[in-house]
Amino acid sequence: MAPATEHQSSFLSRISRRNQVVSMDVNHEQELEELEDFQKHVAEGFNELLPPSDSPESDPILSIQWLRKLLDVFMSCESEFHSVLTANQAQISKPPLDKLVPEMLDRIVKALDICTAVVNGVDSVRQIQRLAEIAVTALKQTPLSDGSVRRAKRALTSLLAAFNADKSSGGSSGGSSGGSGRRTTTTEQWSSFGRRSGGGGGGCVSKNWSAAKQIQAMTANLVVPRGSEASPIYIMSSVMVMVMWTLVVAVPCQTSNGLTVHLPLPKHQVWASAAVSITEKIGEEMKRKEMRSGGLMEEMQRMERIGLKLMEFSEGFRFNGEVEVVAEVAEMEEICRKMEDGLEVLQRRVREVFHRLVKSRSEILEVIGHCNV
Repeated sequence: MAPATEHQSSFLSRISRRNQVVSMDVNHEQELEELEDFQKHVAEGFNELLPPSDSPESDPILSIQWLRKLLDVFMSCESEFHSVLTANQAQISKPPLDKLVPEMLDRIVKALDICTAVVNGVDSVRQIQRLAEIAVTALKQTPLSDGSVRRAKRALTSLLAAFNADKSSGGSSGGSSGGSGRRTTTTEQWSSFGRRSGGGGGGCVSKNWSAAKQIQAMTANLVVPRGSEASPIYIMSSVMVMVMWTLVVAVPCQTSNGLTVHLPLPKHQVWASAAVSITEKIGEEMKRKEMRSGGLMEEMQRMERIGLKLMEFSEGFRFNGEVEVVAEVAEMEEICRKMEDGLEVLQRRVREVFHRLVKSRSEILEVIGHCNV
């Protein structure tokens, strides 16, 4: 009986080992399938953000509506990422994820600061919008009087000074809503994110905080994991950095001077192809404007261009009706209307991203806790 028992034991152990191998193969295939699905999801999201060359009606890159779509894509990618991560919890404490996870958690903290700065930056854009509205109201008066033009000129002076301040100091912008000509910098306006958003944020950033340095820190160790062409955490980290970089480019943020023009995204990977194209287009715009700071929101660029024309008109105004700026005033009014409708929704989207990142970080820490038990 002993030999038979030994043979049976040996047979059962072989069956057990074979089942373990089969189970490991099945799990690995499932992980690869989930990773491929996640990459497709990311690629499709960013492909939708690339404006078709034959569609002039599409939202321009860095416009308010486009930025809202970008944040929607980010939220969708983050949700998909969470599903992939929770389905493979056992892998989170093993190489290469054991190193990538802490780096991602650190990036999330930096991204929260950037969300805070962007929300405040949108407030500074609103102040610029109010100055433009004052100028529009004054220049729409009929008949146009010297007094109306002077009011418009005061508002335009503050508006253009805000744009120049943004370029020279890397994110300080704004102006007095009454068009008195006194400039108020974003740093002076800095207040608690939670207070501005009705208690929905995570506090304010310090005066020495720099959006550009935050982006640099987020990209410092953003490299493809060794021995792996891609991983969900690396992909999601790259997406997060790209989205935060784009927000800082578009919205005047505290000290965005020195903002990098290029991001370390892998061109050869399918999931990153559209994202790389988008960042390259934005980088070209930064070079064209000779800017390394934020404030390239499409509506802001148009507003500055028209503001210069209206200022030229107001400085040379003579009450003789020879020069008209009806078209420019109408365009400025249209931009103000877009900002009025869009900035609040954009700000709300950024707050939603803030809360999603807070939740995501807590959930990742919870998974780590379970793995370490």
